[in-house]
Amino acid sequence: MTLETLKLDLRDHIRDVPDFPKPGILFKDITPLLMDPSAFRLCIERLCGPWHNNEPDVIVGIEARGFIFGAAMAVQMSVPFVPIRKPGKLPWKTRALSYSLEYGEDTIEIHEDAVRPGQRVLLVDDLLATGGTMGAAIRLVQDLGGEVVEALFVVELEDLGGREKLPEVPTRSLLTY
Repeated sequence: MTLETLKLDLRDHIRDVPDFPKPGILFKDITPLLMDPSAFRLCIERLCGPWHNNEPDVIVGIEARGFIFGAAMAVQMSVPFVPIRKPGKLPWKTRALSYSLEYGEDTIEIHEDAVRPGQRVLLVDDLLATGGTMGAAIRLVQDLGGEVVEALFVVELEDLGGREKLPEVPTRSLLTY
């Protein structure tokens, strides 16, 4: 890590977008972070940091922005990456789970053979809001026999209470708002 990287504040690379995706929502946009290689590298290093001496068996990223962070972490830690996707996007046999969002309902899927029983799984997404998506992902991984060792986020919106909906697994966020 360079001296320049140490001086970076990841908060400076998160953009507020009012009224997106609908009026009244203040969206936390990670695009500026992704556009700055030093900030993105620092973000990945901080996400991976606690796991360098105790790597998980697999990293699972949630569509779509969880893919960005999860895949980069998997490469850095030399462990497999598994995507959790929206229905109809995975080409093999899947398990699906529907859940409630802050503004509706959704469904996610994972390949049936993506996680083996007993594997230690690190789940990654860009944002923790109400916890619905991550809660569903945790259940999918556990249904396959995986042990979720951490739910990991770049950004957490504390006022929405998502962390309280994930009490069965350790949860960590780099930035809280």
